[in-house]
Amino acid sequence: MSFTDPLDCTVCPRLAAHLAALRQRDPTWHNRPVPAFGALEARLLIVGLGPGEKGANRTGRPFTGDVAGELLYPALHRFGFATAAKPLDADKWANPALHLVDARITNAVRCLPPANKPTPIEIRECNAFLAREIAAMPNLLAIIALGGVAHQAALRALGLKPTHYTFGHNIRHDLPAPLPTLFDSYHCSGYNWRTGRLTRERFEAVFARVKEFLPKAE
Repeated sequence: MSFTDPLDCTVCPRLAAHLAALRQRDPTWHNRPVPAFGALEARLLIVGLGPGEKGANRTGRPFTGDVAGELLYPALHRFGFATAAKPLDADKWANPALHLVDARITNAVRCLPPANKPTPIEIRECNAFLAREIAAMPNLLAIIALGGVAHQAALRALGLKPTHYTFGHNIRHDLPAPLPTLFDSYHCSGYNWRTGRLTRERFEAVFARVKEFLPKAE
């Protein structure tokens, strides 16, 4: 199955109107649906919630420009899934020298919602894109869901009921074959980091577990 990121999607009226207003306010920002980062041939897919206003909505790359990326990209780099640990360049835009290795990053909702809070309907509307994206990844073996919304979105995209799988940090869910294995993590948000709910060590433990799970490349 082929997949193309929904760069011009306006299915959700509230989100489309919000982005249109932001394009007027900040015409140099991305201010559109944020495409995934990384190749469809990757064995690992990381699913977040959605773009941050001054992060991915500005830079056009998931988890780039906000606090969440300061946890995610160093973790990816440490375990060999990224070529660099710094998501931003000297001008505070997406670092062109950073590439993902055997990994892809996407979001449950690709458009920035007002107040960073998508509605349940918006999450469900965008789930069709996530389902097609997952289906277009021929080598996919593992998914890391960052937060409860991403956990539910990934399961729905795989045709499963979220109520059958309880979300928890560093929990592994062995889904029915031939589906990929799902790993959960608290979201690497600034709130979780500041409050101590998620430390760098606890976050990177999830990636260590996934790295051990994936067969070593020949």
